[in-house]
Amino acid sequence: MVAGEPDLTAHGRSAGLGWVAVRASYPLVILGGIAIYTVLALWGVPVAVASYAAVLVGAGLVTLHEIVLPYRGEWRPEGGDLRADVAFMVTVQVVLPLLLSLAAITAFAGWLKEGDLTLGGLWPHSWPVWLQAALMLVVADFFRYWLHRAFHRSPFMWRWHAVHHSPHRLYWLNVGRFHPAEKAVQYCVDALPFVLVGVGAEVLAAYFVFYALNGFYQHSNCDVRLGWLNYLISGPELHRWHHSELPAESDHNYGNNLIIWDVLFGTRFLPADAAVDRLGLLNREYPSGFVAQMRTPLVRGLDKQTTPAAISK
Repeated sequence: MVAGEPDLTAHGRSAGLGWVAVRASYPLVILGGIAIYTVLALWGVPVAVASYAAVLVGAGLVTLHEIVLPYRGEWRPEGGDLRADVAFMVTVQVVLPLLLSLAAITAFAGWLKEGDLTLGGLWPHSWPVWLQAALMLVVADFFRYWLHRAFHRSPFMWRWHAVHHSPHRLYWLNVGRFHPAEKAVQYCVDALPFVLVGVGAEVLAAYFVFYALNGFYQHSNCDVRLGWLNYLISGPELHRWHHSELPAESDHNYGNNLIIWDVLFGTRFLPADAAVDRLGLLNREYPSGFVAQMRTPLVRGLDKQTTPAAISK
């Protein structure tokens, strides 16, 4: 661990604008994304288009924050990492989920509802959209919390999850670095239960806006202070510890969007007077390329090796 945390003065920032940005940027971007989605949806824009528009604006603002107020200068991405992260984002986060994308999920939900195959009585469809989205957030995070813990506790599952923990620095684009096999399992938790209970398209879209924007910030190199929100949201201050090289530190903060289940089950970890040191895996030579990381889970113990990896970068 590195004692202390970055302060505004040490980074040469003004006590005015810098202070506001560090403390207000996260809630403003999240609320702004929600507002963009809501306004576009009220104007009759398809919910999928409205949600992606909100997410793209948020991604631009998070990128700007990383450039202007980075948490650590040495975490700025390099060309090779960026190419791999773009490949992961496009392939795993866009192409792979096409069949499980918002449109496909809602179409499937409609088909199930027409055949009276859903368990619609289990879901409060009459609630306001954002209240339903909040409920979905809490329930989905409960499932993802235990799935995430399993990926850390099971040696076999960890080999697939190690791909996500392989980066040596955090910035918003590498939030998409997941092996496709793990991403497929996540979808069974994130989407399928809510499809089966017939959650509406507008609720799924609202959930997606928060899910994406919080994920961007969670993995970002943005200097932020969330204060009391660190007991509610799984944000960057908590998630950096989850990516520590040391298992004693990284085996905490499993929450995907919320940290409430970590608080309840005793896995929340945020030291008051320390900053995380090295990120990544014990094997500092773990392959980082996209193609190589499609094969790394097949090599038992690769993440723990201390000698150069056998798979080419």
